[in-house]
Amino acid sequence: MRNNPVTPRSELRKQRSSGQLFTFRSKEIVNFMWKVIFFVVLAIAELIFSVSLIARNDTLRVMSYNVLYYGNGCQGPSGKYHEYLKTIAGFTNPDILCLVKMASIPLSKEDKYGTAPFGFADSILTYALNAAYPGRYNYCTITNGAKSSGTNVLFYDQRKLGYDRIICSYCNITDFTTYKLYYKDPDLAVTHDTTYLYVIPTHTRSGDEFEKVRGIQIRDEITYLKEHFTSMPNMLQIGDFNSRNSGEPFYKFLTSPDDTTFRFYDPPFYPDKKLSYPANWDHNADFAAFMTTSTRESAEVPNKCGTGGGAKGWYDHIFISPGMVNNTNDIRYIPNSYRTIGNDGNRFRISINNRNTSVNNSAPDFVIEALYQMSNKYPVMADFEVNSNRGATRAKFRELAGSNIFYKNEVRILLNDNNKLEFHFPEDILEQDVKLTITDASGYLVLSKKFKVKHPEMVVKIKLGTGTYNVSLVSHHSIIAEQKIAIR
Repeated sequence: MRNNPVTPRSELRKQRSSGQLFTFRSKEIVNFMWKVIFFVVLAIAELIFSVSLIARNDTLRVMSYNVLYYGNGCQGPSGKYHEYLKTIAGFTNPDILCLVKMASIPLSKEDKYGTAPFGFADSILTYALNAAYPGRYNYCTITNGAKSSGTNVLFYDQRKLGYDRIICSYCNITDFTTYKLYYKDPDLAVTHDTTYLYVIPTHTRSGDEFEKVRGIQIRDEITYLKEHFTSMPNMLQIGDFNSRNSGEPFYKFLTSPDDTTFRFYDPPFYPDKKLSYPANWDHNADFAAFMTTSTRESAEVPNKCGTGGGAKGWYDHIFISPGMVNNTNDIRYIPNSYRTIGNDGNRFRISINNRNTSVNNSAPDFVIEALYQMSNKYPVMADFEVNSNRGATRAKFRELAGSNIFYKNEVRILLNDNNKLEFHFPEDILEQDVKLTITDASGYLVLSKKFKVKHPEMVVKIKLGTGTYNVSLVSHHSIIAEQKIAIR
């Protein structure tokens, strides 16, 4: 017996004549066509989706600016300087803005070490940066482990970038804090992959006589940085380095270290090849276009807060990691994009707004005037191309967990026989000028003494009556040690 009997011919003839067979086969064809259309549409959708996930190119404009204790009233009312910064930011349009040598911002209402008003960074957002570009900027967590009167604050375009966390912070006169940012790729929610950028705002010890101190600051900062990475990621070390020449110890630690896996490039030297080593730019007109100090001829005008002399030194730099030169991890320095804002190359020993020698056409007059008023330093900028979606998976470095985040080598103070104070200094405090102050329980100053730290162990004789006293050591506007002693 057949399981699937064949339809008799007579029955087929009936189906043809009635149209039943045609209808049946038409439905098969329609269903087949719908399947074809479905798979074609699906293929097109997958193609569109995959194309949308191809790495996109974007530009990041990075700016570093020494703003001369902005926030403590040294130059004038903060409201006026918010307007100057608004003008400058409106012209330069940075995606990352590092403000160095700001007045230190209290980390809480009870923080006694701040020299700017509590919440001052929010004032900058409201009245300067976001006033220029509404809703655009935010800032990274502020630190002041050095208990300094000055600080560095990193602002960023929150539409393009996200702030992840602090990797580490080394405290010596000021904080050298490494911030981790990530690029906000439009497909981040789908790919869970992005490109990371690490930024270290920097301000080293100023003064011709403090080359060794600057060297120690950068050497130790890099030492602690190595505890957090197997090799260099996309990294920028930017700010005011108070540098006189390429032979300074700190400069060598950055650009030509013994461990070449942790080195930086200074773009005008490489990859731009506009300059060559060795280089001495201190009061050297050959480097006029790169000089950042000073925007002012007079140290008295427009105020007495900063230095004068016109452009005579190149203190501010944007050092970049090798991967950002070679484009090995999705952020690439755009060649010849490094520039000094407001410096037309004709400012050697004259003010930024001096029109007697030549007119400064590098920016509109109102921007030139804002730069003159805002600070005695020129800002520096560089541009970078960033590719999305590939950074995390292609990264050739690895963050190391388990290390400390904050590093500060403490000074030990010991009372010996009620008439001697013994100081035990860590090596990174050597060569620094310090001021010792002792106050009694009522706050009355009973002793003040300045000295240079020449040895790891030093003794200062004291003669105090019975009671409890507060001992403080201050180095270049930062508190390096505080302790109570009791004389019996």
